[in-house]
Amino acid sequence: MPPATPDLASLRRRIQAIESGGGPAAVLPLGIAAVDAALPGGGLVLNGLHEIMGAGTDEEDGAVAAAFAAGLLARLARRRGAPILWCLAADDLYGPGLAAHGLMPDRLVLARCRNDGDILWAMEEGARSAVLAAVLGEIGLLAPTAGRRLQLAAEASGVTVIALRRWRSGELAARQREAPSPALTRWRIAALPSRDAAAPGIGTPLWRVELLRCRGGVPANWVMEEGDATGHVALAAALADGPAAPRRRAG
Repeated sequence: MPPATPDLASLRRRIQAIESGGGPAAVLPLGIAAVDAALPGGGLVLNGLHEIMGAGTDEEDGAVAAAFAAGLLARLARRRGAPILWCLAADDLYGPGLAAHGLMPDRLVLARCRNDGDILWAMEEGARSAVLAAVLGEIGLLAPTAGRRLQLAAEASGVTVIALRRWRSGELAARQREAPSPALTRWRIAALPSRDAAAPGIGTPLWRVELLRCRGGVPANWVMEEGDATGHVALAAALADGPAAPRRRAG
């Protein structure tokens, strides 16, 4: 009998093992079959750099991107029993909002920085510390060299690094979205109208979650319900049995 043809998931795991120089990388499953199937290894690679951004430059999309990141960080903090380092320049972090997505104050260490350069320095120092579960930095500019340094630090320590992209101008946002990045994944989050809303602001909040880039994976997008206090997200009920199909890889 001819040898069995390896399935796509198996090939992705082999590619991830080759790129990491060893066995399969440890991952954080998102707990949604359709999403985890799009990620090599079945989840978010822990020892790596990941990018999360809003769909635009307005405050609402920035807030939902931060909420998506907070849910991931909350689960990482529980999994590793270690704190999260959050690096930022703007004094606008909303504690109750983070707690609503599972990221509690006793798990959070804040580093107030002056600019992107200081934030990148703090992120790299944090990424080299084995006492942290993860590091997040709110940044606009991410030069390729700085991104590679963060990726290498994450690989060496096992600390997950998240670049939460924040832009003050649409022109900078457009340039940075097209810029190459060493991040293993790049996500874009947008707020959608709430489902079953009886009045403005009332109903089930929905997000459009796009996996724009994934090393060894395939871009895809889904409509999800806003994450809860456990840090988990879920596909919107109407899509639970038929999630959005992955997009074709460019080129």
